[in-house]
Amino acid sequence: MAFYIEFNCHHLLYLSTQKTMIADLNWKQLTITELQMAEKARRSGNEGRARVCARRAAGHVVGEYLRRQGFSLENESALQRIRYLESKISKDDIQKELLGHFLVHTTTEHELPIEADLLADVHSLSEQLLGEPLD
Repeated sequence: MAFYIEFNCHHLLYLSTQKTMIADLNWKQLTITELQMAEKARRSGNEGRARVCARRAAGHVVGEYLRRQGFSLENESALQRIRYLESKISKDDIQKELLGHFLVHTTTEHELPIEADLLADVHSLSEQLLGEPLD
């Protein structure tokens, strides 16, 4: 049995069945890599791809937060992790608003219907949830 992890916006990284290999991948490095790809996509004029990469980056941050809280959602997608945490946070919490940015559906023109910079939001989530800057 083999499985794949999305490594970047265009390629898949093949990993063996050893689950420990996934755990060994550093959440911060994965997050930074996704943000770098998001920035590259944005510079190329591909804002949709930038949002996809930013959501995956946010998924790594949320996954690490949940891991530190004793939850295991490592097999869940970035969106599933974000939805889970967003559903558990109180209504007035700023983190709920930030998480909500990643869950907003785009318009038929493929634009976000809100004013949000998902790349900046990933940095905010890391600082707020984990107390760690990504820089």
